[in-house]
Amino acid sequence: MIKNTISLAMMGMAVLGLNACNNSGGFKKTKSGLEYKILKDEKKGTSPGYGDMVTLYLNISYGDSTVFDTKTMNGGQPLEIPLIEPMFTGDWPEGLTLMTEGDSAIFNIPVDTIRKYSQMQGQGELPPYMKNGQKVTYAVKLVTFKSKAQQESAAMQQKDNDDKMLQEYFTKNNITAQKTATGLYYVIDKAGSGANAQAGQDVTVMYTGKTLDGNTFDSNIDPKFNHTDPLTFQVGRGQVIPGWDEGIMLMNKGAKGRLFIPSTLAYGPQERPGLPANSILAFDVEIKDVKDTAPMPVQ
Repeated sequence: MIKNTISLAMMGMAVLGLNACNNSGGFKKTKSGLEYKILKDEKKGTSPGYGDMVTLYLNISYGDSTVFDTKTMNGGQPLEIPLIEPMFTGDWPEGLTLMTEGDSAIFNIPVDTIRKYSQMQGQGELPPYMKNGQKVTYAVKLVTFKSKAQQESAAMQQKDNDDKMLQEYFTKNNITAQKTATGLYYVIDKAGSGANAQAGQDVTVMYTGKTLDGNTFDSNIDPKFNHTDPLTFQVGRGQVIPGWDEGIMLMNKGAKGRLFIPSTLAYGPQERPGLPANSILAFDVEIKDVKDTAPMPVQ
């Protein structure tokens, strides 16, 4: 749960009533070569830009087969994700900059292009049934989007709200916590030994995560969550939520403590399994090990 894994590059798209296999004619191309067709053009407002937060339904299909469908994976609800710049020339995120709220579109990308990018990035081979000369189809419905300015304003307001809630929580529960410049609060219950964890080191952690109302949403201690192995990750590299990256680097090997993470340093407005949007998270953590990352073997 604490891992930071949401990525537009890994998302599919939901059909939402679109026929993703309806690719006959009517397609245009952008200057980069992205093949697209606007199926529904609301012609209202402006288009999103890179860095904006988009809410959409998405579906990836190849021929008659669905490869990835956010409508299925997200309980029928749209996803809110950042619009990143294209990973390669002619990548589908470019198409979102042609759309406005309420629009639906289809984008086609040659299998050859995706295969070449995958190989260059060392991401392995595409499934063997995907043949060069064929295309992968992306069907998109853009529900809405927030500009970077809107996101920043909302985040500032949410940060203030979270801080007020945390202060009330600390008072009610007689907790004395230290606050960092980002708004993270922490308590060191047991000091460890050695230097604090540094960015780039491998840190091994046992943890339990709760919401402020006491609901446990994740743990690698409680067996009911079906993962009781210690969690090892490279700290300070964005592999976990920002509040963890910062909080873990305030501790050393053997330390036990509590992290109180405002939603702006956790999942923000994204809903997660067992977590409403803008949830403040409280973690009990124990640092089992801190060590330098092993060097990559020489090829």
